[in-house]
Amino acid sequence: MQLDFSSNKFSLIILRGLPGAGKTTLAKVLSEENKWPIFSIDSYFTDPITNEYNFKFENNHLAYKNCEEQTKLAMESKTEKIFIDNVFSLDWEIEPYFKLASLYNYTVFVATVENYHSNKNSHNISNEQLLKMAAKYKVKLL
Repeated sequence: MQLDFSSNKFSLIILRGLPGAGKTTLAKVLSEENKWPIFSIDSYFTDPITNEYNFKFENNHLAYKNCEEQTKLAMESKTEKIFIDNVFSLDWEIEPYFKLASLYNYTVFVATVENYHSNKNSHNISNEQLLKMAAKYKVKLL
């Protein structure tokens, strides 16, 4: 099966990977320094003025919904390129974006960002927790 991306000018670019891999940094580069919107779960927990990150697990479900809603609104506005950077280690986390892309006729690109630069995550997630996340992480190659 050959895919024809030329017929669709709308793209949803999903950057996934463990904390510290560089998803947010790459999203900024690819979005041409925020020419195109970047949505993430982290944005929900980040103060837009102070840039302080304050994660609260009990609000995590709200952060997921917020990211989905922002993506949906951008698609409704026919934004040409939309970037999402989240861990997406589990299938259920990414599935809503495939549904939105199908509904609004967006081509989806999923890229896994790897931590080749030995960066530390900015959210103080322990190595033990990172190993647990990595154990659940699945990459679809075929």
